[in-house]
Amino acid sequence: MAGGQMRQDDRFPGVAIHESAYVDDPVSIGPGSRIWHYVHVLPRVTIGADCVLGQNVMIGPDVTVGSGCRIQNNVALYAGVELEDDVFCGPSCVFTNVNNPRAFVSRKDEFRRTLVRKGASIGANATIVCGHTLGAYCFIAAGAVVTGDVPDFALMAGVPARRIGWMSREGEKLGADLVCPRTGETYRETADGRLELTSP
Repeated sequence: MAGGQMRQDDRFPGVAIHESAYVDDPVSIGPGSRIWHYVHVLPRVTIGADCVLGQNVMIGPDVTVGSGCRIQNNVALYAGVELEDDVFCGPSCVFTNVNNPRAFVSRKDEFRRTLVRKGASIGANATIVCGHTLGAYCFIAAGAVVTGDVPDFALMAGVPARRIGWMSREGEKLGADLVCPRTGETYRETADGRLELTSP
């Protein structure tokens, strides 16, 4: 198939799908999205507009992906995972769906929900243990293992992941002044250890 071709599918106007990809029914994909080599989208998946699914991505069944998401190569999104808009999933990051798997025990009725909120970024080879929420605009470092809920704007690293700082909406590490070096947006820490945006 020497590189292959992108094709248009009458089911999904304005969506480019590589000829090696499989998209099952029923699936909804928003316009402007691109589905690359060897992707498999299973039934009852909803994908928003302007998303990119890299090579060898598997999604579904029963998964929701918001608009503007970037899912890099070799990522699987299983039932129970929900991505809000503008989420970045780095290459080979992992989402689990049960906490105590055994090959010989069926746990399909025990899948736990994992919600990734708007603008979050997950680094390459990070692992997200199921049943938790990743806050808006958080940043999960490459190789981190997330075992609990993550606050908005948190910079998480390590095994298990711990907060080592704060990140701005633009993905810049915040210094002690909590001012984004790219945009000048200012933030403040709350009494309960969260971060809030204080200026547009």
